[in-house]
Amino acid sequence: MTSTTQLDQLCINTLRTLSIDAVQQAQSGHPGTPMGAAPLAYCLWQRFLRYDPENPIWINRDRFVLSSGHASMLLYSLLFLSGVKAAPSSDDRNGLAVTLDDIKHFRQAGSRCTGHPEYGWTSGVETTTGPLGQGAATSVGMAIAERWMAATYNRPGFNLFEHNVYALCGDGDMMEGISSEAASLAGHLQLANLCWVYDQNHISIEGSTHIAFTEDVAARFLSYGWHVTRVADANDLDLLTHGYDTFIDTHDRPTLIIVQSYIGYGAPNKQDSKEAHGEALGAEEVRLTKTFYGWDPDAKFYVPDGVVEHFQKQFARRGANLRIAWETQFSAYRKKYPALAEQIDLMQRRDLPEGWDSTLPFFPADAKGMATREVSGKVLNAIAEKMPWLIGGAADLAPSTKTYLNFEHAGDFQSPDKAGNYHGRNLHYGVREHAMGAISNGLSLSRLRPYSASFLVFTDYCRGALRLSAMMKLPVISIWTHDSINLGEDGPTHQPVEQLASLRAMPDMIVLRPADANEVVEAWRVIMQLKDCPVCLVLSRQALVTLDRTRYAPASGVARGGYVLADSLDHKPDVLLLGTGSEVALYVSAYEQLKEEGVKRACFCRGGL
Repeated sequence: MTSTTQLDQLCINTLRTLSIDAVQQAQSGHPGTPMGAAPLAYCLWQRFLRYDPENPIWINRDRFVLSSGHASMLLYSLLFLSGVKAAPSSDDRNGLAVTLDDIKHFRQAGSRCTGHPEYGWTSGVETTTGPLGQGAATSVGMAIAERWMAATYNRPGFNLFEHNVYALCGDGDMMEGISSEAASLAGHLQLANLCWVYDQNHISIEGSTHIAFTEDVAARFLSYGWHVTRVADANDLDLLTHGYDTFIDTHDRPTLIIVQSYIGYGAPNKQDSKEAHGEALGAEEVRLTKTFYGWDPDAKFYVPDGVVEHFQKQFARRGANLRIAWETQFSAYRKKYPALAEQIDLMQRRDLPEGWDSTLPFFPADAKGMATREVSGKVLNAIAEKMPWLIGGAADLAPSTKTYLNFEHAGDFQSPDKAGNYHGRNLHYGVREHAMGAISNGLSLSRLRPYSASFLVFTDYCRGALRLSAMMKLPVISIWTHDSINLGEDGPTHQPVEQLASLRAMPDMIVLRPADANEVVEAWRVIMQLKDCPVCLVLSRQALVTLDRTRYAPASGVARGGYVLADSLDHKPDVLLLGTGSEVALYVSAYEQLKEEGVKRACFCRGGL
């Protein structure tokens, strides 16, 4: 057991005061959680986290997800004091992901310290968080990715993938339904590399959580199959260290560490109150709080001598040694297993393997046709067999969405204790659409190529995760079938009306709704080459005519987003027929009928998006 030293306490209070000063200067933000949770974050980073500040994208690093995104200043302070480097493409910022000047401009335009952490904007932010529960659920995807990569690529003497995933969660995360969905699945999968740290301070914006949240969270997680341990005081580094050690020593299930903390710790008039949650403390309360910490009450953005050096001595040095040893191991692995190493390289670059599209089918004209979901299933299997890191599943609807990978050795991703293995390519999400979306984001952030599937109408259950995938520019593939009102006996609850328009309105979301079998093939050809945006592939349940491409434009026009399928000779049409997906066959029939009736200026245009 390692007791708290004076230097430890100095570092913890630096995290607190930087957060206090940033929020106070911005006159906006959430100081209370960083003040209360600083010790548990400090203990994790200094004593356990495998992370090299010199290389924040090292692929075997531990992941730290701040699911309580409103506490962003805690993360920014950690990144600054730890000296985490900016990505090579960043502007000149003295090489740092977060500078003291960024902290001074917290929540201001241009600062890397945005109100909530944003992936791709600030190095060291593992995922965009803010909507509560999203970060926690995304961490489950990261944990699944590590288990899959370890099972797929590790070899005797070469443990390339052995990292852990930590998520700092609050009371709000525990209330959100998405975190319950994700925790339930994580327990079923026995993800022993996953640790959620529950900062339990019993305060939300409206006041004490007792006005709405009185359940036994520990009992709930025990029922999910998690290991649960408690830390009675967030300020006790010995108890915190024991809690993290317990996680490290647990090998058959995920761990929840419930830490009793005090929001706004040290603020004499606002500790344990809703006022400490979402607003600046006020100048006088800041002075009183700093006095409580033994700080100069007039010092602002003060970093005492020895603090940065202490982070460098423990956190940075440990991470650098681990990363260098890993790179040495990977060099030897590359010589012994060059094909596997090449797959890892391609995965990290989001590149495609050679010949990935060599077995894509072509479909001759057919008046009976096929449902585009059926065609997509064939194409998906053809691609997945050539691309080992294409992995995914459906929310209990794989037989209906045709998204099950059925080629030899595809397998199911399951815990070895449940007669499965972590090498399987088929994920079974159960009826958990929202968690499925966030988990897919976590898989993509770990550089796998994930797909997920359900019915188009159920995008209503996935909206938050879909929006974040677009904000983060992740090439997540979402497959939505049963795309129209042509669902017969299912009735209006299963008939999408506004869903397609809402997805098309989402910034940075690509929406493809192919009209026949060959457009499905071309849609997948487009999808697989995307690196920086998600896509929704919208498919039919009913059979659609396979168009005769000797009479109509080639399906490769899908790559342009929209193309002219058939045109009048003089290019001055009196009638424009525009549509996508299952409506196109109807418009083609109308086009042919107009021609037969002597309407010479008829045109059919097809929109691909």
